[in-house]
Amino acid sequence: MDKTELRIVAGTLRGRKVLATVHPGLRPTPQLVRQALFSILGDAVPDRVFYDLFAGTGVIGLEAVSRGASGARLIERDAKQAGEIQKAIDQFRVRDKAQVLRADVYRWAERWAPTAEPVNLFLSPPFPDLSGPKLDEFLRLVITLDAKMPPGSVLTVQAELGFPTDRLPDPPAWDVREYSRNLLLFRVKDTNTALESVQPGGEFA
Repeated sequence: MDKTELRIVAGTLRGRKVLATVHPGLRPTPQLVRQALFSILGDAVPDRVFYDLFAGTGVIGLEAVSRGASGARLIERDAKQAGEIQKAIDQFRVRDKAQVLRADVYRWAERWAPTAEPVNLFLSPPFPDLSGPKLDEFLRLVITLDAKMPPGSVLTVQAELGFPTDRLPDPPAWDVREYSRNLLLFRVKDTNTALESVQPGGEFA
């Protein structure tokens, strides 16, 4: 298998590179999409816990730490990928901020008991989870996380063109952004924060 390097683009770890093993089940988030993700989240990242679900390379969770997240929880089922994420955490000396948990995201979500503070949840599942027989399970996962996350939290799904956005919970409440074949789907949990607060400049007010 080949190795690839993914560069952290901003923050305290800017320029550091995450080394990852490339295999058919891995779907790294392109750098352009990563930049768009964090530009849109903006001030919703610092001082919040960031959950990188289906963490893969771990670069999203580590980028969140670099940009001021109070902590990152990286959930990854594959033992090799989880081991590589842990190596990056150790190398970057951010063990006080970032923790990798080797677990199946679907089972983890059933047990997740969040605090009352707003969080960020980022889901970038493998290709097979976005269509076919796994799609229903993935959509149930989104519903579960949406129901559990505290008010003011942001749930983001990275999907592909063709993903059935009309099957998401409360479809009109999602902000859909398109980047070539990639989609970023944002939902802010009720109360005082709404998707309308995403400004033209790309950051939450």
